[in-house]
Amino acid sequence: MNTTFVGLELRRTFRDYVNVFFIAVLPAFFYLIFGASQSFATESAGNGNVAMYIMISMAAYGAVTATTGVGGTAAVERMQGWGRQLGLTPLTDASYVAMKATVALVVAAIPIGLIFVLGVFTGASGDSSAWILSAVAVLVGAAVFSVYGLVFGLAFRSEAAVGAAGGSLVILAFLGNIFIPLSGTLLTIAKFTPLYGYVSLARYPVTEGVLIDRSGNPLPSEPLWVPILNLSV
Repeated sequence: MNTTFVGLELRRTFRDYVNVFFIAVLPAFFYLIFGASQSFATESAGNGNVAMYIMISMAAYGAVTATTGVGGTAAVERMQGWGRQLGLTPLTDASYVAMKATVALVVAAIPIGLIFVLGVFTGASGDSSAWILSAVAVLVGAAVFSVYGLVFGLAFRSEAAVGAAGGSLVILAFLGNIFIPLSGTLLTIAKFTPLYGYVSLARYPVTEGVLIDRSGNPLPSEPLWVPILNLSV
C-alpha cells in the first residue's frame, strides 16, 4: 500500500472543511443536543444509559456519512479522468481500492472517536464490552456504505453524486430508527431500509435487541439475525 497516496488523500479530504463539518461536527452536535443535554440521558437502557444509546446512533450516522462520501468521490474521480492518470503508474486496481478503503475507515474513525470521547465526558455509561463492541460495529459496518456512495457516483457522474448520497442518508437515518425511536408500521418499514440493520447491530451490545418506542416504553426484543440479515442484504 502506498502510504504517500493515502496521506495525500487524507489531506485532500480534511481540506474540505464543509465536508468535515457534516462528517464529524454535525453528528457530535446532534449527540450533545438530543442526548447529553436531555434530562433522560442518565436513565438506564440495557447495558448502558440513554446517552450511550444516542451516542452510538450519532456516531453511526457520522461514520456512514464519511464512507459514503469517500465512495462517491472515488467513482466520480475515476469517471472524470483520474483513473486514466493512475493507469500510467504501477498502481493496480486492487491497490487503489485498498487505499480508498483505508481512507474511508480513517475518515469514519473521526466522528466515532469524537462522539465517543464526548460521551465519556458527558455522562454516557455502559459496560466496557458494550463500549468496545459498539465502536467496532460502527466502524466495520460503515465500510459497507462506501459501496452506497459508489452507486451514486456511477449514477450521477458528477460532484452532485456526493451531495445526493449524503442527502439521502438523512432520510434513511429517519427511516432507519437512528434519529427518533419508531414503532408500529413505521418500525416495520424501517426494517427494510439500509441503515436499520447497521445501527441496530451497533446498539446491540447495549440493548441486546430490546427496542423502545417514542415514549421510552420497551418493545419486544429483536433477535440478532434481523440486523445481520438487513446489513448483509
